[in-house]
Amino acid sequence: MVIGAAGQIGRPAVNALARDGWAVTAASRSGGRDAAWPEEVRTLRLDREDGDALAEVVGDGCDVLVDMVAFGAAHARQLTALADRIGSAVVISSVSVYEDGRGRGFDTQERPDGFPEYPVPLPETQRTVAPGETTYSTRKVALERELLAAGDRLPATLLRAGAVHGPHCRSPRELYFVKRNLDGRGRRVLAYGGASRFHPASVRNIAELIRLAAARPGSRVLNACDAEAPTVAGIAAAIDAVMGVRTETVSVDGPPPAPRVGETPWSVPHPVVVDMSAAERELGYRPVVGYADSLPETVAWIADRLAGTDWRTAYPKMAQAYGDLFDYAAEDAWLGV
Repeated sequence: MVIGAAGQIGRPAVNALARDGWAVTAASRSGGRDAAWPEEVRTLRLDREDGDALAEVVGDGCDVLVDMVAFGAAHARQLTALADRIGSAVVISSVSVYEDGRGRGFDTQERPDGFPEYPVPLPETQRTVAPGETTYSTRKVALERELLAAGDRLPATLLRAGAVHGPHCRSPRELYFVKRNLDGRGRRVLAYGGASRFHPASVRNIAELIRLAAARPGSRVLNACDAEAPTVAGIAAAIDAVMGVRTETVSVDGPPPAPRVGETPWSVPHPVVVDMSAAERELGYRPVVGYADSLPETVAWIADRLAGTDWRTAYPKMAQAYGDLFDYAAEDAWLGV
């Protein structure tokens, strides 16, 4: 049973599980079907918030339940209430749960003491923020702790995903450079010397981790990212190469020199690079795709979504999260154009 099957990670996960021999039921709010799925995949509609509906679709039981959209303690309790009917679970979490040695996390980056400074690479043993219902990160920690506490009844693998990328992503960070290239921007400004690193996670690599965890049940948390963590300058150059353009990069030491200038969805003053050795050791994980190799389908999908459409309409979650990503007037003013 895959919950959230029609989403960005759900689509390749269903495909990977089905091709691995599982009889898969793909549940989502839309009940949609991906063209790549084998015909044998069963689809159905499900409102994730409806615990009775969830219990009904689980029915007499399933060997593995994969949950892409679980969020908070309440969703965890929905799953643990069905522990006698679920063999094991694989649930998506986030690297945003981590906290540094000074108590700073992703949700506190706007504080005067700034963005968290994590060890590189960042292991799963790094402490996390306190569980709660106030922020995205605290709710993910609450989800994790509820499930891990029930590990004797429901073995659950929690996958802490990084900067997710790939087709069907509702908040694709790659949009930043794809749209600039489509708009013919010949120069770009990158804060922090273009050296920011925010570990990406391909939907195909996360699907591979899900496939492996389904076959090796356990109660654990694992980082879920690609093999490499390229710099933001490297990402920009890779997207340029896919799109066949040349762009001049103006690097700025330190933070953005003016509001909305030089700031990208990957721009962080300290690297966020996770340790993937636990997944390699426990699951035998090997990435199925590298970041640069995955870009052509991502770029094509973003460009297709943007065709004839305002970017805020195509990607409302990006507009909500980042505001005006494309303030070219502010950039030109700073560049003196």
